[in-house]
This record gives sequence, C-alpha cells and structure tokens, in this order.
Amino acid sequence: MESGPCSRPAEPRHCVSGRAGAGLAFPAFPLSAAGAEPGSRIGTVAAVLPAGGCGERMGVRTPKQFCRVLERPLISYTLQAMERVCWIKDIVVTVTGENMEAMRSIIQRYGHKRISLAEAGATRHRSIFNGLKALAEDQPGCELTRPEVVIIHDAVRPFVEEDILLRVVLAAKEHGAAGAIRPLVSTVVSPSADGHLDHSLDRAKHRASEMPQAFHFDVIYEAYQKCSDFDLEFGTECLQLALKYCHRKAKLVEGTPDLWKVTYKQDLCAAEAMIKEKISQEICVVVNTKDEESVGHLLEEVLRNELNCIKVTSTVLDRTSGDIENFIDQCYSFICVNVVSSESRETRKLLSILEESSLPLLYPVVVVLVHCFDFTVVPLAQKMENLVWIRELAKEAKGRNVLLSGVLLNHSQDCCCSSDCQVKAQMLCG
Repeated sequence: MESGPCSRPAEPRHCVSGRAGAGLAFPAFPLSAAGAEPGSRIGTVAAVLPAGGCGERMGVRTPKQFCRVLERPLISYTLQAMERVCWIKDIVVTVTGENMEAMRSIIQRYGHKRISLAEAGATRHRSIFNGLKALAEDQPGCELTRPEVVIIHDAVRPFVEEDILLRVVLAAKEHGAAGAIRPLVSTVVSPSADGHLDHSLDRAKHRASEMPQAFHFDVIYEAYQKCSDFDLEFGTECLQLALKYCHRKAKLVEGTPDLWKVTYKQDLCAAEAMIKEKISQEICVVVNTKDEESVGHLLEEVLRNELNCIKVTSTVLDRTSGDIENFIDQCYSFICVNVVSSESRETRKLLSILEESSLPLLYPVVVVLVHCFDFTVVPLAQKMENLVWIRELAKEAKGRNVLLSGVLLNHSQDCCCSSDCQVKAQMLCG
C-alpha cells in the first residue's frame, strides 16, 4: 500500500440498501418517500470516522474501537453499517500511526470496501480535520473525490442505520449542517467552585448531541481551517464549529435509541447482546421449487405462525434470478428444504453462494438442511446411510464459520397439506 496522508487498502464492491426491517444486522431503510435514490438528490456523499482514541474511560489497554465483540473488532461493525449504504462514496477512517497496520488488517480480514485511511491527530477535532483534508483533493497522492456533503460519525457507534444517515444528510443539504439528537436521560447540573450545586438545566428544554452529523463539505472544511488552536485542542462538538466560524445553525434531527456510543466495559456486553438479537431476527427458507404446495412453502407457513417475533421469508435456490443473493445480504439463518434428492449438490451450491458473499467472515451463519422422504418407501436406515455426507460437509463448513446441521423428515408423497405430514426428525449432526 502506498504511503502518504491517505490510503485505500481495497477496491469498491457492491453494497446493499435494503428495505425497512429487512432483518439486517444493521438494517437498511427506505431511501426516500418518493422512492428515489438519495444520490440523485444530494450529490456526492462521503464519511469521516475518527478512530484515534485510546479508550481511557474504558480502562483497558486496547483502544475501544479495536476491542472485540463476538470475536470481531468493534470498528468492523461500524464500517459494515456505513458501507451498506450505497450512496456513501468514500469512507475515511483516521487512526494513529501505531494502529495503521492493525486497521489495514481488519479491512482485509473482514472484506471492507470503499475504506481509506488517514493518520489521526492528537485530539478528536484534529483527527476529523485530517480526514477532511484527505477528502479535499489538495493532498498529494490521494485519489479521493471532494464530496458535496460529508458525514461525521464515531467509530464506536456501530448501530447507526441508513434512515438516520439519510435524514441528517438531507437536512445538511438544506441547512448546511445537521446532527442527530436524543432526549437527555439524566438532569445536567452545574456545580459551583466549591463543589455545591449552582444550578440545573431543564431536561425538557435541552437535548443530547449524538452522531451522525452531516455538513456541506465546504462549510465544515472552512470551519476547521478557521478553527483556533484552543478549539482544536479542547473542543468536541462539530456543530458548534460550523456555528462559530461559518454562522451556520445546524438543523437538529431526532435520532433513534440505538445511536449510543460504546464507552465503558459494560457497553461491550450490551453491544454483543444487541448484535446477537439483530442477526437472529430473520429466517430464510430455501426451497428447490416454486410450487406453493411444496413442503418448503408449507414449512415457511408453519414457522410464520409459530415464530411470531421472527421474520420468516423464502426464496428459490436459483442463481439466475438473483433472489438468493438478495437474501444473503439480509439473513444469517437458513433452512434449506430438499424433497427429492439426497445428494449434496444443492447444499454445496448454497454454501458456495454464502462463501462468495463473504458473509461468514462477519457472523456465524446457521444452515439447517431438511431432507424429506417417505419412510414407507425407503427404510430410514438406508436413507441415513445416504446422508452421511452431511457430517463431513458440516466439519468442512464449520471451518468457514458456517454451522451446518441436518434433519430427516418423514413426509408421505401423497400429502396434500401440512396437517397430513407425519414428521419424525432425526438429527444427523450439530
């Protein structure tokens, strides 16, 4: 990789802007009320993520952005959330020189794209300024494009969603600056010099400033160019810089509860719980026929009735339609139903698609193989012998972070509805 003020370790790949509530680990949302692509209305958008902090408040040696959650660095989740948004062209991450190689390794290990690196400064504002400089097209050897709008977001806020990103960008496009806010949880008090209460603020009249924030690039870049050394050293609020140095009053946008920042050790546990919940909210039933009376579609109907809190979808394992690739980007749990064949061809096709998507690099993917046979025609023992390949395939898949298991269902060939199905399950492997 070339040296210099900014560098891009990887080339762009496809990204996804999905529908609302699609069950994504970090869900994508509708692009606009009119259904138009945001890029057609807001121009070029880039993002800067300052990631040069040392995590002093967390009390650990590892900077919090590199702390692992479910065996994956926290910053990787944030990058995934940002790069899922197709209309964000460039993502600049500012990291300290000593952590530059670690950041490059994370980008390569987890397949992140559209990411460029710039060296962080000694303070938050100096780090952001360096990121903006990388986008300003006035740095030698830097191939980034100067955007019309720039998003500033924290590397340790991994649960940002496309909806709030779009709303702050559109507000910034109109007003020059915009930022997410949330109601205050605790009352803010001002102490006197001797440690006594001087006065308190009315929570109803004040809000907590959150991330993301967005700006006309020229506005925030000018603000940082004019910024005093004192503000660069001790300031923390980007919206205030736009107001102080460019006289732009930021539009405040109500944010969602999941914009919180991972700050303390216990926050890592909370983040892990949220991630587990998000990746278990959807099941995709993969079938090998479009026949709505097939066992696979009947199973989908039963699961919808039984699992009210889980989104259950289905798709046909047909790569020519492109549907399966769409579900790969939205789901982490699959039930693959095979009514006829006991061969591994269909299963290997699904695993191949999963591997090509790089999804198992991000989270463990669960695949349950359901093979349906009429045990009155073929003895159970004979069929189990024919399916021993599942055990070996499960061992192979586990090395790629895919948890594969198999189930045999006794399904009479003359069944006409789900209530007629006599189900006897035999676990083949775990």
